[in-house]
Amino acid sequence: MEVDEIPTKDDNDIGGLEKQIQELVEAIVLNMTQKELFQKLGIRPPKGVLLYGPPGTEKTLMARACAAQTNATFLKLAGPQLVQDNMRPIYWKETQKAMKLNAEA
Repeated sequence: MEVDEIPTKDDNDIGGLEKQIQELVEAIVLNMTQKELFQKLGIRPPKGVLLYGPPGTEKTLMARACAAQTNATFLKLAGPQLVQDNMRPIYWKETQKAMKLNAEA
């Protein structure tokens, strides 16, 4: 996991993608900056957003822009790293169980 410096990008730094930017603003920025708007409308705010697509489609730039607009910290984390870090303890535990069962047999 890598902690970036305080993001300074904003929506003006992203060319095109107006629809995607608007959806991120509605899902993340408004959720964090104007919570009363969701309560007033009786809408449950989203708990997160998954950005996916091929490399070079400005996913990271859009996430940094959202972090900058909400004064949030931007954590850069790769999917395989997340799986590896969480699966290693599970794998170790299951390996120990299997060894114990084989030793008893």
